[in-house]
Amino acid sequence: MPLLCPLSASEQAAAHLRAELERGRWIAVMPGATELAADLGVNHKTIKAALRQLEHEGLLVGQGQGRRRRIVPPSAKAVRLMRIAILDFEPIVCTEGYMVELQHQLLAAGHTVFYAEKSLMELGMNLERVRRLVKRTIADAWVICAGSREVLDWFCTQPVPAFALFGRREGLPMAAMGTDGRPAVAAATRHLIGLGHQRIVMINRRLRRLPEPGPFECAFVDELKAHDVPIGDFNLPDWEETRDGLQALLSSLFRVTPPTALIIDEAPFFIAAQQFLAARGIRVPQQVSLICTEADPAFTWCTPAISQMRWDSGPVVRRIVRWAAAVSRGRRDARQSNVPVEFVVGGTTGPAPVDSGQR
Repeated sequence: MPLLCPLSASEQAAAHLRAELERGRWIAVMPGATELAADLGVNHKTIKAALRQLEHEGLLVGQGQGRRRRIVPPSAKAVRLMRIAILDFEPIVCTEGYMVELQHQLLAAGHTVFYAEKSLMELGMNLERVRRLVKRTIADAWVICAGSREVLDWFCTQPVPAFALFGRREGLPMAAMGTDGRPAVAAATRHLIGLGHQRIVMINRRLRRLPEPGPFECAFVDELKAHDVPIGDFNLPDWEETRDGLQALLSSLFRVTPPTALIIDEAPFFIAAQQFLAARGIRVPQQVSLICTEADPAFTWCTPAISQMRWDSGPVVRRIVRWAAAVSRGRRDARQSNVPVEFVVGGTTGPAPVDSGQR
């Protein structure tokens, strides 16, 4: 993912207004939206979104319909610089471009940012071990990456503010952001079915399948059902989440009646599957089509291009930074939002093989 996160029009307007407030251009109350829109040369909708953002940050206070927003004096903001702990899913997460950018922006805001001594996978997603880790960690706020429902549920009961980045966050009373991959996985599944594929397997972690499939997995199954494709455990297989476990799963899948298409969650699993297929002389996409559910920077070097799913990390980073700004001013923020995911067709998908009995 790119490290630079371009700002939207409303965020650029908010940044300009924030800077003007800090240098004291306006006193007591803010000019109206119409005046500000004309001053900045932007439309009314953009300036309203910028003003709402500044309200959320505690710089402005709305005073009702038709009344100008009150400016909060700098001395009244009571900004508290925080120690923000990141509980990552596995150690490799900290090297992701958007996580590096998140650290930079939080540090630039004056906060201290650090990773917990163990990741969720190293803790086995075990709630008791997570509890002990949190208890011995000095932190004013937590960002939890891809937490299970049980783990996120527990964080909701704690006095320390917590932000759920991905994970089973839906419906919980906590700030959260993730991706909405349902349209993308539906599009990817339709693409494969349109190419004649019937034996389509999705490989992902148990966390995403149990105790029941998540929204992403349900969208995959629903698309298969909509096209009368037979479904079963074959489509969402269980496996031991180790290197040997993945190899055992792939060996089992390709032993008798192999799949003709794989949708693989996470780039490391995708690369491991590519190696498995290459070692056995199974050609992509002539004998099996491959789709990865994330866009890894390494994929830009691949020929043919990888069929993949992409999302913009910029809104995710900015959302967490705004949440930290609100928390540092003593404001509760439990909003949840998603960024859309796009399915991008590459050269690793092709027609189902003629001898598969599917065409």
